[in-house]
Amino acid sequence: MKLRRFLHGATAALAIAVAGVPPAYAQSDPTGEWRVARGVATIRIVDCGGQYWGVLAWEQTPGFDLNNPDPALRGRPMLSMPILLGMTASGPNEWRGAIYNAENGRTYSGSISLPDPDTLQVKGCVLGILCGGERWTRVSPPPAAATTSPPKPPAPKPPARASGARESSQARAQASPRTQSAEEICSGLLNLPGGPHERGLK
Repeated sequence: MKLRRFLHGATAALAIAVAGVPPAYAQSDPTGEWRVARGVATIRIVDCGGQYWGVLAWEQTPGFDLNNPDPALRGRPMLSMPILLGMTASGPNEWRGAIYNAENGRTYSGSISLPDPDTLQVKGCVLGILCGGERWTRVSPPPAAATTSPPKPPAPKPPARASGARESSQARAQASPRTQSAEEICSGLLNLPGGPHERGLK
């Protein structure tokens, strides 16, 4: 009888303890848009077939990949460039892969983790020894604007331009990672020539 009471009490205590686990310890998802520590850019993370990739979605000052080891690629815009490369699950709320540092054009082994659903810990290492990191903050999507006014008629189409290359350039400029679907971003990563993910990751 005493043993039965003991087991019943232990089971009840375990149930209470499990029920009281804070939500931060539940499995979370790193996908979404994150503001870097200095607030000068945001990174959009998407799931590409079980690997998480992060691309530059917004930058305070538009720039170019000036420090890329390939001189032919130093004139391309940083917008949409992959920063977090091929992150795969390595533990609860933790993923490992590589990180591209545009400030020096080098790629490092690194990891991301979620201390809580709205904080992303980003950590990069050189040769697996010298490591540094920072915390990014989740960007909440803007609320949908409510309106009661009738829909506006479609705007007239602009006249056709003589230069097809210029049209193509404008179309690329309008394709922001903030508005693209995850499928479009993943497809763009596969077709990105000379990206850091195509070089050896060390």
